[in-house]
Amino acid sequence: MIFDYGRVLSGPPLHYAREAMLAITRLAPEVFESHYWRHRPAYDRGDFHGDGYWREFAQSAAISLTDEQVAELIKQDVMVWTATDPLMVDWVRRLHEAGVLTAILSNMCREIRDHMVEHFDWLGGFRHLTWSCELGISKPDSAIYWHTLEKLGVSAEEALFIDDLQENVRAAEALGLQAILFTTPAQLQIDLELSGFATQLPPVTSGH
Repeated sequence: MIFDYGRVLSGPPLHYAREAMLAITRLAPEVFESHYWRHRPAYDRGDFHGDGYWREFAQSAAISLTDEQVAELIKQDVMVWTATDPLMVDWVRRLHEAGVLTAILSNMCREIRDHMVEHFDWLGGFRHLTWSCELGISKPDSAIYWHTLEKLGVSAEEALFIDDLQENVRAAEALGLQAILFTTPAQLQIDLELSGFATQLPPVTSGH
């Protein structure tokens, strides 16, 4: 099983951390989001460190940021994405206990990766961790899927990929992987049952 991280194993972005970033930049939410995502693919590919990403953000948004503000934006951004979903993390632990071979395949910047590797002991149960910032490529580029399959030592047909973005799911399916679009743990359990995987795996949610 190959997992995306953001909004699959992580929970909803922390509201107070997002509000802190809005307060620093003094941008309207929709303006902030526009510039935040404009440069995110390059950040996740490792083209920038955090400082460079937020300098690009500031330039495109036509605002000025002090070094202290940039440091705080990096800190709050890490917090936004490192609040995990306890239900999904518990399921991952049970998958590992059941002997299921797993990997993470995530578009991830260096700062968030470093925080996770330092603080998330449950990452040790994965056979492989694929971070886009280490490879210079990101989903939905087919090369990052092939890299993960090679590290797992499995064929595409042997793997189940779970991601919250349709374009990433479609890219996986185009390569021959089985894939599920993630929305909620409860829906994931239903999708596993519909696809026939549930009988081979611990239940995602209680009551199944």
